Amino acid sequence: MKENTSRKGGGAASPCAACKLLRRRCAQDCVFAPYFPADEPQKFANVHKVFGASNVNKMLQELPVHQRGDAVSSMVYEANARVRDPVYGCVGAISSLQQQIDVLQTQLAIAQAEVVHMRMRQTASSISNNDHHHHHHHHHNEHHSASPNSSSKLITPHSTKSLLALDMVVDQASMGASLWSC
Repeated sequence: MKENTSRKGGGAASPCAACKLLRRRCAQDCVFAPYFPADEPQKFANVHKVFGASNVNKMLQELPVHQRGDAVSSMVYEANARVRDPVYGCVGAISSLQQQIDVLQTQLAIAQAEVVHMRMRQTASSISNNDHHHHHHHHHNEHHSASPNSSSKLITPHSTKSLLALDMVVDQASMGASLWSC
């Protein structure tokens, strides 16, 4: 059996973290031993604090052996989350992550819109420069020397306003993250 591989000789091995915390003899067929090794005492301590040893024992006994490892992982995760955040536990962590996703998706959409807007302005600028170039062929040298400056100065009062809006979103995002962080 899988459970007996680490516990040869019954009482000769050191008791698992659960039996040690509960101050009881760790039997060879201890349901906790495969999942709560002696060198990880805090793992069982949190699970015991949140769920209670008898409830954990009952849950593990009712599950097929091949599902117990996943069940213990879930209980450990939930217990650790409850210890960090007694009111919301995992739900608090999930809500925080969801809010971060929402803020980042908004920032991404705004950035993508800015890129499209700047490309459109750049295209419009190059089209108007070409039209200007065709109509005023005799000013070719003057226009050509001015074009690098005109294409590099794409920020106008309108685009500055939209960049400020992006800054406000970034500020709100960092403010929101600090409110939700543990």
